[in-house]
Amino acid sequence: MAQSVIRPQVLIIKPPPAFTHFESDFTRKFDILRAWESPLPLDRFLTTHAQSVQALVCRALTPVNAELLQLLPALKLVASVSTGANHVDKAECRRRGIAVTNGGNASSEDVADIAVGLFIDVHRKISAADSYVRRGLWSSQGDYPLGSKIGGKRVGIVGLGRIGYNVAKRLEAFGCKISYNSKSERPSLSYPFYSDVCELAANNDALIICCALTDQTRHMINREVLSALGREGVIVNIARGAIIDEKELVKCLANREIRGAGLDVFENEPHVPKELVEMDNVVLSPHKAVYTLESLKKGSEVLIANLEAFFSNKPLVTPATDA
Repeated sequence: MAQSVIRPQVLIIKPPPAFTHFESDFTRKFDILRAWESPLPLDRFLTTHAQSVQALVCRALTPVNAELLQLLPALKLVASVSTGANHVDKAECRRRGIAVTNGGNASSEDVADIAVGLFIDVHRKISAADSYVRRGLWSSQGDYPLGSKIGGKRVGIVGLGRIGYNVAKRLEAFGCKISYNSKSERPSLSYPFYSDVCELAANNDALIICCALTDQTRHMINREVLSALGREGVIVNIARGAIIDEKELVKCLANREIRGAGLDVFENEPHVPKELVEMDNVVLSPHKAVYTLESLKKGSEVLIANLEAFFSNKPLVTPATDA
């Protein structure tokens, strides 16, 4: 009689986006502890499995903090499905000897596409014009106000990693002039480098935020930076909401101190300031830049590869850094 194969146990508190599309890929290889389906309160569910759980899969909506980690003393791996891992207390994980992985390069191109889409939408007023037509205003009020040309725009990219570089190459094809701010200069690239983000803003028509959220980048885009960007400036954020001081952004937009914004991320998701909702010079997106069927499929493959490497005592595929 054939013996049943014992699959490694993996805890998931909230399922990754579109998990049902790829669930069978996970269940063939791992025994999934489905906290989101349990009638037990989360702390009781975790306590029940505390001694057996070595690997946790998490998403940005699941903060992995010291309180959570304390309930899982056997945990040795936190595998984030997203590129950013700022929702994971990496310092506490290091202290406990817990490895952390992220989604790697799975969604970089898709996120870059959304960044460019928001950039074009704000300048050409696509979403606002769509609303204008749907409300029947074209026939009653006439031609819609003019937008702004894309080609020739000076675009400053904050964070020239995988996503930022993909944004740069796409916008180059539109004839935009690219410069950037990052943790360090990349001498192999011809784009002008600015070590100071305020100076970057002052020398560009738009900023696109692509960097990670860290203690250093939290509220990095403040009133000083927004003022340097100026009245004709546009800002696009596809990174993390808290990189921008949202209250100052609202004030600058309301007072027309900058031209407009394209935002896929916000400080207190899913809550969006009502002032932003009411502005026709702002394009809003529900933190969906990474969400395509293709990127989620690729991301699930990266996630599974990290889990397999962990349970086989092999090097992790995409270890997360503090960046």
